[in-house]
Amino acid sequence: MGNFVDLKAEDGHDLMAYVAKAEGNAKGAIVIIQEIFGVNPHIQSVCDGYAKAGYTAIAPALFDRIKPGIELGYTEEGVKTGLEYKNTIEPDTALKDVKAAVDYISSVGKVTVIGYCWGGLLTYLSACKLDGIFKAVGYYGGGIGNYVDNTPQVPTLLHFGDQDHAIPLDEVEAVKKAHPEVEVHIYAAGHGFNCDARGSYDKASADLALDRTLKFIEGA
Repeated sequence: MGNFVDLKAEDGHDLMAYVAKAEGNAKGAIVIIQEIFGVNPHIQSVCDGYAKAGYTAIAPALFDRIKPGIELGYTEEGVKTGLEYKNTIEPDTALKDVKAAVDYISSVGKVTVIGYCWGGLLTYLSACKLDGIFKAVGYYGGGIGNYVDNTPQVPTLLHFGDQDHAIPLDEVEAVKKAHPEVEVHIYAAGHGFNCDARGSYDKASADLALDRTLKFIEGA
């Protein structure tokens, strides 16, 4: 449905991004921030889904900082490799690539950032640090608890699973306590519950989270 385009970050880095254009007049723009598996077929399908919902969506390839075209599968080896790649990229460096996507798509309309896994953390940091963002939605972002001293500058919604092995509920509670202005929902699900390519996929939780996300974006 979509296609890849070229972006340039503020530090001169060239990267690719997957873009899926809205059907008809766009309601707004969405930047999708990848998991640790790259802009793989699942992330592309997430962009396509938001395009069908009326939004033009873009997913910057953050792993292009390592080498172009990295797309990993949801296997034990994919997890291991993805974590290794993710750990070589500082969050503030990744945010440069997110900002390039925000700037690229801003002409479409108000820009919401939505991220999953690693992208959930980067979404939170985007809400705290980047200009040009309307709203932010993070799915099971691990490590947000390490950044609670950073305050979101835009309305922010966070989704977590209560069976997430990677994100203890006490970390979620710490985020809620530090930032009562942030909307937080907890689902009876594990890490990656939104991804239908993973064994942890939970359709009921994914559908409810998507419904809440769309209403959050479309609200005043």
